[in-house]
Amino acid sequence: MPTKRTVVGVIGSGTDDHLQITEPIGRWLAGQDCDLINGGGGGIMAAVSRAFAETPNRKGNVIGVIPASGPCDTPAARSAYSPPDGYPNPWVDIPVYTHLHLSGPSGKETASRNSIIILSSAVVVAFPGGEGTRSEIQLALEYGKPLLVLNPDHEWDEFKDTPAAMAASADEALVWLEKNISTAG
Repeated sequence: MPTKRTVVGVIGSGTDDHLQITEPIGRWLAGQDCDLINGGGGGIMAAVSRAFAETPNRKGNVIGVIPASGPCDTPAARSAYSPPDGYPNPWVDIPVYTHLHLSGPSGKETASRNSIIILSSAVVVAFPGGEGTRSEIQLALEYGKPLLVLNPDHEWDEFKDTPAAMAASADEALVWLEKNISTAG
């Protein structure tokens, strides 16, 4: 029977890429026996996916949980299904197309794909982001997932008194990941 790979969830801004922290983490994860899961879009999602996918001899896949561009609650809407522009990004190996269209401040609603990303992850790494990322951090905490919050600019200080681990740099994040990837699963 094949060994199950650890799935690492990556959440963060859909517009900003924060290359100084995303690239080293994406490359490091590619060298581990794990898969990467995220929302399959731009910004942090694309930057980590690209670093992971372009690493020679990577061991895992990039899984993108793709939103719908709008509600799919009628037969007519379902027949016109499409993902938003730019989804999936070019580095997604396995796109999981969903009918779920909500994000941002509505990221904890049942019509959001955020719960799929969090529940599919053995560990979650949160990068800087906005309301959608905040909702994913909250979900990771509520579901009891091992969570690392990258907080270089102190935008996630509200999560300091939670079970989440905090890191200010890629180097600090890699120390936490090295300890926690091997025990996740």
